[in-house]
Amino acid sequence: MSLNKDIMDWPGGKLDFSAGTLVMGILNVTDDSFSDGGEFCDIDSAVKHAVEMVAGGADIIDIGAESTRPGSQAVAADIQIGRVVPVIEKLAGLIDVPISIDTFDSQVAGAALKAGAGIVNDITALSDENMPDVICKYQVPVVLMHIKGKPATMQDRPEYENVVEEVLDYLVARARFAEKSGIKKEHIIIDPGIGFGKTFEYNLLLLKNIDRFVATGYRVLVGTSRKAFLGQITGQKIPAERVPATAATVGLCAEKGVSIVRVHDVAEMAQVVKVINAIRKA
Repeated sequence: MSLNKDIMDWPGGKLDFSAGTLVMGILNVTDDSFSDGGEFCDIDSAVKHAVEMVAGGADIIDIGAESTRPGSQAVAADIQIGRVVPVIEKLAGLIDVPISIDTFDSQVAGAALKAGAGIVNDITALSDENMPDVICKYQVPVVLMHIKGKPATMQDRPEYENVVEEVLDYLVARARFAEKSGIKKEHIIIDPGIGFGKTFEYNLLLLKNIDRFVATGYRVLVGTSRKAFLGQITGQKIPAERVPATAATVGLCAEKGVSIVRVHDVAEMAQVVKVINAIRKA
């Protein structure tokens, strides 16, 4: 397999990029996420929402048990496992798209993969020294994201001399580290981490230059959904009212060749992606 192929596959799962950009649906089984905290804390509501997102066009379901919003506090691994594993176990038999575990804790990742998840979404790009071994054991893809600091403090006046170059260099370095750790190059996805230790201006610069990340040869994931910087532009203070603003960034990313967009509003963003994919293929 090579990066030039449209199919990314691994034992038990695959992603088909032949049509263009794919949609990752967000499922937070937390009580304090910035947009939907508390909505899907019980197993039945979480599974129902995931099934609805797949019906709406989600190509991946990304499940997280620990909020990483600005100012959030860490959640113990056993609590995260107790939140996500029952959902994954039930969901794995109901949907035919890959399940991603949104965690930077190798214990949580291992439990989720054992339960049926097939992708690791790590906002700290393998900061847990045991994470590469877990990923290699299950031979699954991994998302490596850039974050400056920790969620609790990441928005405390983050500064860069050149945000695009610094984030790009960091992600390429972490991707190469992942390869040296035994993770296949074609299984590595990079994410500039919009809103994770970035000011309003930095977020805009990263999106304006997202083609630089695509040009690395690694597949790229971008998550802008309902984020605060969009509200700064449009004046919408309530996250759920930032759907049209999110659509603008999703369209931009799809047009620039981003492989995956991570969103809350799957049905709406799936339409955006389908239109851009069709135009790019015309």
